[in-house]
Amino acid sequence: MKHLVRQIGATKIAVSWAVIVVSLTTLPHTYAGTREQAKRIHDRLAGVPPNNDVLDQMESLVNADDVRGAADIAMDNPAFYSVTLKNWITPWTNEDADVFAPLNDYTATVIGITRDEIDFRQILSGDILYIGAASAGVPAYSITSNAHYQALDVQSADLKQVLQATTQSAVTGLPADATAGVMTSRAAAKSYFKDGTNRAMFRFTLINHMCTDLEGLKDTSRSPDRIRQDVSRSPGGDSRIFNNSCVGCHSGMDPLAQAFAYYNYEYNVASDPEGEQGSLQYNQAGETDAETGSRAQSKYHINSNNFPYGFITNNDNWSNYWRQGLNKNLGWDESLPDNGNGAKSMGQELANSRQFASCQVTKVFENICLRSPQDVADRTQITSMTNTFTGTGYNIKQVFADSADYCKGE
Repeated sequence: MKHLVRQIGATKIAVSWAVIVVSLTTLPHTYAGTREQAKRIHDRLAGVPPNNDVLDQMESLVNADDVRGAADIAMDNPAFYSVTLKNWITPWTNEDADVFAPLNDYTATVIGITRDEIDFRQILSGDILYIGAASAGVPAYSITSNAHYQALDVQSADLKQVLQATTQSAVTGLPADATAGVMTSRAAAKSYFKDGTNRAMFRFTLINHMCTDLEGLKDTSRSPDRIRQDVSRSPGGDSRIFNNSCVGCHSGMDPLAQAFAYYNYEYNVASDPEGEQGSLQYNQAGETDAETGSRAQSKYHINSNNFPYGFITNNDNWSNYWRQGLNKNLGWDESLPDNGNGAKSMGQELANSRQFASCQVTKVFENICLRSPQDVADRTQITSMTNTFTGTGYNIKQVFADSADYCKGE
């Protein structure tokens, strides 16, 4: 009898624990109180805790179901621009993804676009640049130095207040039709046009703004007719490596990266090996490269003996071979042509894809929720926010607010 009583008691305890576990795992996202939710929104967006007055205002707005209003208060804090956005953007500006890299024109321009709620697609095609106001008392913007932005960094300038919009064509001398958002910023040029073959600019644009590396886009079904001469067709003496591996990336990448054929990052290798005093150089109409005999930079013809029958680049005409095949699912905009001339139109091709929009939303989600999307509810939310993002003028600030709203109860 005693054994039976003990068994019943043990069963009751086991059932109770099971009920507790099930209850905890099925709680809704918003189990925190509204004051805690308001504080969470502020902490995640601004990166610093709110004072009591701000928290009271935000709590009232959350109680009134005006979460966007509460998020706007948090995003009005200077730390949202000088800390949250700066740390979010800076890794995109260098190959090492170093979050501690100095402030530069790439980071400042994306911060400014976010602050002013400008169509976020402009980051890959716009004639746009943000610089510090004259009142900041820093060195003037220079195409051969980052001193302007480093001085803003050193004085911990309030980026929400000090950044002013201008155009690259007005400040750098680059023709307006040769500007392509952050891709033609000095910081991006130093990181991705310096040396090499300009494929780095394309690859890191994919990584940072399409959320995929080349491996994720491999498609050996595309035509190899635009792969340049520098790519060996039999690496290590084995042509199967080219046919089964190399061609998967180069067949799509090379015709798209041709958009950068007129760009280079020039610097003095002997006296300035790191290129700290270098600048973006662009072959304008009428200019001819001595080695290529065309406007194309000589780097597009390096190692041409690797495969003399490969494609020879003589202009910046790009084509998107990934409109067909496996990568059609990136959601290209069918209203745009699948080819064009120069970095600006190629940037528009990328920025108008569904993949670009989804990538931006996912990056913001991870930044604010401090985790990746992990279940059906999260992925449904990503889709919903992406639809809102594309349907309301690509306002990235709205995405930050929506993400803070979704994760406010966690």
